[in-house]
Amino acid sequence: MTSLIEIAPPPTPYPTTSGRLIDSFGRVHSDLRISVTDRCNIRCFYCMPEQGAEFAPVSSLLTFEQIVRFVSASVPLGINKIRLTGGEPLLRPKLPELIAALTEMSAIRDLALTTNGVLLRDLAQPLYDAGLRRLNIHLDTLDREPFRSITRRDDLARVLAGIEAAGKVGFHSIKLNAVAIKGLTEQDVVPLVRFGRERNIEVRFIEFMPLDGQQLWSMDRVLTADDMIAMLAQEFGSLAPVPDGDPRAPATEYEFEDGDRVGFIASVSRPFCLNCNRLRLTADGKLRYCLFAREETDVRPLLHAGASESELQSAITSTVWRKWIGHDINRSSFVAPQRPMYSIGG
Repeated sequence: MTSLIEIAPPPTPYPTTSGRLIDSFGRVHSDLRISVTDRCNIRCFYCMPEQGAEFAPVSSLLTFEQIVRFVSASVPLGINKIRLTGGEPLLRPKLPELIAALTEMSAIRDLALTTNGVLLRDLAQPLYDAGLRRLNIHLDTLDREPFRSITRRDDLARVLAGIEAAGKVGFHSIKLNAVAIKGLTEQDVVPLVRFGRERNIEVRFIEFMPLDGQQLWSMDRVLTADDMIAMLAQEFGSLAPVPDGDPRAPATEYEFEDGDRVGFIASVSRPFCLNCNRLRLTADGKLRYCLFAREETDVRPLLHAGASESELQSAITSTVWRKWIGHDINRSSFVAPQRPMYSIGG
């Protein structure tokens, strides 16, 4: 895998105030997304090649102890929301142990996990027992053949069983994530929302982004939030934006007349960069200020060497301070990151 450029030291002075992790544009950061593995048990074409995917050596992945140390250093800077991702995080052995350690941190007010659901049926109870309460499950279609075409695996039944199991063990905050691609998934928009409405599960549609690593993305393949809102309004009646929504949340929520909600992560047609409050830590210990960043900070050597909390905080603060204003997807200046999505973390 092509290595990325590590960021140089930031311009000084930069803010070091405890409790406020701020960038040069005044955005305050509180959300950390942690990938625990870059491996996955499906091969969605918009994320991974069917063959030849390159993975980091297992020996280079952050240990759970190192992840907990990093989170502990980030909490005094204002991080209070954690999402565990992959690859497929449920492939990481003993994941409930990490979840249990993170739930013991009182300053973490929100812990969630994103999964493709293939292994969820057997792991839902251990995850819940470890303290996890929020799940995002990736599901693009309810039809077996399109599922097999998208994921290159015949695992739809296992995903549906995982969703059912999660509900039975007590997960009451479940969301479905679906990538929306023009010419491919239009017919799935209404059925997925109907499926969610019947189960009190909110569906969130994600516009197709240039992160596939195979250069399959193009602007004319983006099924936009506006397109999907029109489809859903025709089927279920009018939708209205949810008032007083969190402006820093990646999804814009809409509400049906009966109160059910649907979300849209419109990174392409409605970029939300100016409200972004997120950082990403890759499975191999690279800190990224943006999903589309072309530079990153390697914090694994610091963790491996037993760096102090203040040294880790300096690396975090300086990375955030250098954060750019936005990803420029809709501009000619846009350059896709060298890492594919599975290597960055969802």
